[in-house]
Amino acid sequence: MKEATGELNMTVVTVVAIAAVGTFFYLVIWPGIKASIQANTYCSSAVNCNADRTQCHYYLEDMSVSQNTIDCSKAESKGK
Repeated sequence: MKEATGELNMTVVTVVAIAAVGTFFYLVIWPGIKASIQANTYCSSAVNCNADRTQCHYYLEDMSVSQNTIDCSKAESKGK
């Protein structure tokens, strides 16, 4: 019976550790990855940029030009 309890405890510890790593990834790492993907996507369709590309409008899914701007100079320098 002692061995079964020990195995159950290790299973619980493993499940909690996996949940902690998953939560950390979802709350800390994923937002940065998502923002980077979104910036690269918007900068690839950038229009109406100023000279140093710090303020660019981009196309939306319905092919209209956005009212918001994105800084494409930072997104482009990350890829280099």
